[in-house]
Formats: sequence, C-alpha cells, structure tokens
Amino acid sequence: MSKVQIFDTTLRDGEQCPGGSMTLSEKLRVAERLALLNVDVIEAGFPASSVGDFESVAKIARQIHGPIICGLARTIDVDIDRCWEAVRHSSRPRVHTFIATSDLHITEKLRMTRESVVVAAVRAVARAKAYGAEVEFSLEDATRTDYDYMCLVIEAVINAGATIVNIPDTVGYADPWSYGDRIAHIFANVPNIGETVFSAHCHNDLGQAVANSLAAIHFGARQVECTINGIGERAGNTALEELVMSIKTQPFFSGRFSTGIETKHLYGASRLVVQVTDLPVQSHKAVVGRNAFAHEAGIHQAGMIANRQTYEIMNPEDVGWQGEGLVLGKHSGRRAFAVRLAELGIKLDDQEFKAAFDAMKALADERKSVYASDLVAIARDHGFTGIPETFRLEAMTVVSSTHTTPMATIKIAVNGKTVDCGTLGVGPVDAVYNAIFQATGLSAKLVSFGLRATAEGTDSPAEVQVKIGENGHSVVGIAGDDDVVKASVNALLDAMNRLEAIKEAEAETSK
Repeated sequence: MSKVQIFDTTLRDGEQCPGGSMTLSEKLRVAERLALLNVDVIEAGFPASSVGDFESVAKIARQIHGPIICGLARTIDVDIDRCWEAVRHSSRPRVHTFIATSDLHITEKLRMTRESVVVAAVRAVARAKAYGAEVEFSLEDATRTDYDYMCLVIEAVINAGATIVNIPDTVGYADPWSYGDRIAHIFANVPNIGETVFSAHCHNDLGQAVANSLAAIHFGARQVECTINGIGERAGNTALEELVMSIKTQPFFSGRFSTGIETKHLYGASRLVVQVTDLPVQSHKAVVGRNAFAHEAGIHQAGMIANRQTYEIMNPEDVGWQGEGLVLGKHSGRRAFAVRLAELGIKLDDQEFKAAFDAMKALADERKSVYASDLVAIARDHGFTGIPETFRLEAMTVVSSTHTTPMATIKIAVNGKTVDCGTLGVGPVDAVYNAIFQATGLSAKLVSFGLRATAEGTDSPAEVQVKIGENGHSVVGIAGDDDVVKASVNALLDAMNRLEAIKEAEAETSK
C-alpha cells in the first residue's frame, strides 16, 4: 500500500473564501479537529498577510502536535522570514513558498520574465532551507504553464532544496486526463524527480477537483491538498472527505493506496467548519451532507431494510455520520414506516398501523418531510399510549446572559416524587442537562445531541434528538417544541424513560 499524504489547507485556502474568515480561537478548534483526523499537514495560514494570521500560525505551531505545521509565503525575503518565525515553534515545521509560472501570470500579474521567476523561486527555496525548514514549492497556475518551462522550474527548485513540489490547478481549469498527463510528463522529464514528493492542489471551478486529484495520485502524486467541505476560493478546493472516502471505497484505489485518516471524525470536522465559518453544506453534499445516507423512496427503503449495501457504498458509521437513514415522506412505503416506528419504540396493531400510515402520508403531502416528533404525535393519535413516564418535567427556570454564567433550576417528578436541583453550565441547555443528571442521579452518558428547525423562521418549532448510553444500552429520545430549551429537556427525559423501561423489562425477565 502506498501512502497518500493529506495536506489540509482549510485554515489557509479555505479561510480565503468569502465568509470563511475565522478567529484565533476558532482556528485552534479546527486545528485540534484536524489533528484528531490525523491529517499529515496543516497549512495554518499566511503569516505575512496580517498580524492576526501570524499569531494564529504561531499558536497552532506551539499547541498542535502530530501533523506538520505549514505556513504559506511568497518568494520574497520578508515573507519567508515571517513564515519561518511563525512555524518554527512546531516540532515539524514547513515553509510553503510559491510563484506563478504561466505566461499569463508572469507577464500580466508579476510583470516579470521567465528567467527572473526561476531566480526568485530558487532564492526563496534556498532561504527557507537555510533556516532548517522542510520546504514545499508551488508553481501557481501550473495547469496553464508551458510543459518544458514547468519542468525547468521544478528541476531548479529541487536542486535548491525543495522536497515537496506542488502542481496547482489554481483556477480549476484542468480535467482528469490533462492533469494526469501533466503529472506523467513531469515524472518522465525531470531528471531529479526521485528527490521529492509531488503534490496536487486542485480547485473546483468546473466541479472536477476530486477527480483531478485522484488522477494525480494514479500518475504519481503522493500528497493531496484539500479542505474540509471543499471550502476555498471561488468554487472551492478538493473536498477532503470526498477524496479520502474515494480512496477508501473505490477498489481501484483502496487496494493500492491509504491515507491514515481517522474517517470516523469526518462528519464532526464538517459540522465544526460549518459552525465556525457559517458556510453551510448543501443537503446533497457527498459524504457529509444531510442526505448523504438518507433514503425516502419506497423502493430504496425496501432495499435498505433488506441489505444496506443495496443502496449504500459506505457505512455511515465509518464517517461518523449522525442522522436518520430512513426519511419518511410521500414516497415512503409501509416497511420503512414500520421500521421507523420500531426504532422509536412504538407498537401498533394492524388497524392502528394502517390509520397511522395514512395520516403520515397526508402530513407528508403537506410538509414534504415527516420528523420523528411527528411520528410520535401521529402514533399517540392512533392508539400508542407512550413510554411509561418514570421521569417527568414539572418546572424549570433558565437564566442566560452575556455577562453571567448560564444557570438552570429544575423540578422533576421521579416515580411521582418531586426532586429539584440548580446548576451552572456553558450554555442554557448544558446547564439544564447538568441539573437533570444531578437531580435524578442517573449514571447514563450523553452520546449525541441534535437540533433542527421543522419550518422556516425564528419561531419555527424545534425538534431535538438525543442519544444516551448506560451499561451497553443505547437509546434515543425525541421531542419537539417552540422553545428550544424545553424541547431539549423533554428529549432527554424521553430517552431516560426509554432507558428505564429497558432496565425494568430486563429485571422482569430475570425473575
């Protein structure tokens, strides 16, 4: 198996897209998640671009361990010096320097000659190398660069000390055939090729960034530069999650290449980047989109119930995906409806089931999608008496402001007896959850928490879905309400009641 290094540039190229800017604390959170993913390289920023970027690169270099920490620099002395000053705090520092090599960029943007570009490139690489850094060199706009000139530049920077050479498709101009041919040409025509690792950096202007990166791997590249969710300039970069799962899933690549990425953290990394950048992921986004593993059509749902591999080429668990696999709507069939009811612990007789199914279909025609809280409500309208309420909310007060630590007081009926508690938290939901666990003495752990609006607008009802686990048991609780905090509380109590019902059933069986 040949190792493909994953070079993540979410914090540099990703941040350059409109709306992608991050604070220092946000950059650190993303860098920590990237280290958890086990990426090989984190390009933490462009230190010479601003004081803030310098400080963020330096702090990441000090605090993040494991990956190589890289900074970007133009081929000018002040950039190289500033970059080294920031990344030198890492145990594995890299300076990534670049200059454009296409005639269009050389004449129109740089106002230089081909010869002067080579001189600048060699000088920059040598300067960075003199500091003791690992040096990567990029030929900006490489896919519109003359083949012979491209090879001349590559040979020169390798001789100067570059151990990684990047061939960027800066404007997303290439296709897999032309990009693969370019990489193959380099390997056939650069005499000192064995002294460096070749890297692919592809933009997605024509939607081919992942395909181009895979072509580059096939023809010899052993590093790919990408971003979480594919964010970046214009149409973005190669999406890390798509590239990694393509290598892991497709037989042509999976039998020959590996990445070392801990894929179970992909979904979490995607959600974090959405959170800190406010750049949403479209619902049909590959691997991490809301619909990536969701099925509504009855035929697909029937196949999924029989064998997941009928319509899924990846296991959702492998990417840490959290969501509903079977989504009920107007195209759904009875089998999927029955499975969803069973997942929610709902039992109906044949007549109740038929009436509830018809009600679900009628609601789906009005609302497009039917949520778990809707199913509970429909089931209760048609004979479902609900899970026994060992725990029931009686009253709560939550205080949260910009100047105080959130605080919650709560009264809960536990088997008919009222208990109360007041605690603090990092937010209103955290505070009230702390109070519930303390008041009930339950040893279960919160495994996951999900929140979504069921309509548009700030007054939209919220549906909360939580998962808790205890002693090998894992249960899901669901609740909906106009009040997010109240929905959160009721979802947790629903899960606790379900867990208690399981424990009571086990105790009864063991008698």
